Amino acid sequence: MEHGSMFFGIDKVIIASLILFFTYIFIVIDKIPKVTIVMIGASLTLVLGILPAKSAFSYVDFGVITLLISMMIIVHITGRSGVFTWCAIELLKCTKGNPLYVLISLSALTAFLSAFLDNVTTVILLIPITFVIARELKSDPIPFLITEILASNIGGAATLIGDPPNIIIGSAAGLTFNDFIMELTPIIIVIFIISTAILAFIFRKDLTPKPELADHIANLDNSKSITDKKLMIRALIVLLLVIIGFVLHGMLHLEAYTIALLGASILIAFEHPKHILLEVEWLTIFFFIGLFIIIGGLEATGGIHFLADKLLELTQGDLKLTTMVILWGSGFLSAIIDNIPYTVTMTPLIKELDTVMNIHPLWWSLSLGACLGGNATIIGAAANVIVSEASYAAGHPISFLRFMKYGVFITIISLVLSSIYIYFRFLV
Repeated sequence: MEHGSMFFGIDKVIIASLILFFTYIFIVIDKIPKVTIVMIGASLTLVLGILPAKSAFSYVDFGVITLLISMMIIVHITGRSGVFTWCAIELLKCTKGNPLYVLISLSALTAFLSAFLDNVTTVILLIPITFVIARELKSDPIPFLITEILASNIGGAATLIGDPPNIIIGSAAGLTFNDFIMELTPIIIVIFIISTAILAFIFRKDLTPKPELADHIANLDNSKSITDKKLMIRALIVLLLVIIGFVLHGMLHLEAYTIALLGASILIAFEHPKHILLEVEWLTIFFFIGLFIIIGGLEATGGIHFLADKLLELTQGDLKLTTMVILWGSGFLSAIIDNIPYTVTMTPLIKELDTVMNIHPLWWSLSLGACLGGNATIIGAAANVIVSEASYAAGHPISFLRFMKYGVFITIISLVLSSIYIYFRFLV
C-alpha cells in the first residue's frame, strides 16, 4: 500500500473530511482556543499524509497572510498617533452619543469601505475606533462588532475588488469593475439597508441611549487626542496611498498584498521593528495558516471538487435550477469552508457549462452565494475571524453559537433577496 494514499484502509478524502468536521465541532464547542484547534487539525493533515509536507504550504494563501500582517502593522502605527481616538470621539459627537445612530453609522461606513478595500482591511481599520466608542458609551462592543462583520461581507460583495471571490470570478469570466457595479451594487444596497434595520431591531435593548452620558459626550475634549502629529501625517499619507493602490491595483499590475507590504515597510522604517511586530495578532495569523492547510487537505484529495461536481449534477442542465442551486449551495458551503478554494474549484466547472446553457447568471449566483454565505459563521470569512480574535483579546469573546444566531438569519435574508433579484434580472 502506498504511504499516504490510505490510512488503515480509509480513503484520504474521508480522513480529510473528518479532520475538517471535528475541527469545526471543537470550534463550536468553544472550550479550546480556535488557534489551538486548527493547528492540531493542520498537524494531523500532515502527519496522516493527507498533504505531503513539501507541498502543504502551497495551499496556504500567503497573499492573504502578507496582506493581514501588513495592514496590522499599518493600522497599529497609525493608531499610535491617536487618530483613531479622534475619529471615534468625532463620531460620538456627531451622533450625540445615541448608540442606535452609532451602530447605523459604523455599519454604513464599514459597508462603504469594504466595497473599495478588501473587507479584512476595513475591519482592521474600524476595530480600534469601535472599542473607543464602546468605552465612552459604557456599552458592550459586541453588537457593534457583529454588525460590522456582517456589513463588511455584504459591502465587499458589491464590487470586483471588495472580496477575493469576486476577483477570482472577474478574472475567470472576463468581468470588469463596472460590470460588478452595474449588476451587484443595486441588490447589495437593498440587502445592506434591510440587514442593518434588522440588526438595529435585534440589538435594540443594547442601543438604549443613556441620558446621563449626554453631557459627558458633548463636553469631550478632542483637542488632545492626537498625540503625535508628525506620525499621524506620515501614517495617513501612507494609508491613503495604500487605499488608492488597492483601488487601482489592476491598472498598476500589482497585487493588493504587495501594495500593503510596501506601505508597511515605509512606516516601519521610522519605528523600532521589534516593538511593532510584537503588536501583530500572531494568533490570528496562525489560525489562518492552519485552516488553509486543513482546507488544502480536503481540496487535494478531491473533496471540494466532488462536492461542487455533485452540486451541478443535481440540476440536470436546467438554467433556473442550476442558478439557484449554485446561489444557495455556494452560500451554504461558504459558511463551513473557505470561499476562496471553493470559488477556484467552481469557476472551471461553470465554464464547462458554457456549451449547454447561458452561464452569465451563474457567475453572479456564485459571487453572491460565496460572499454572502461567509456571514453565517464566525469562521466563514477572514473578516469574521479578525474581529472575533480582536474582541477575544480585548476581553469580549464572541462565541461561535452567539454569532451564528445572527449570522445565519442575516445570510438567509440576504440569499432570499439575492434569489428574487437574480430571478427577475436574469431568468425571466
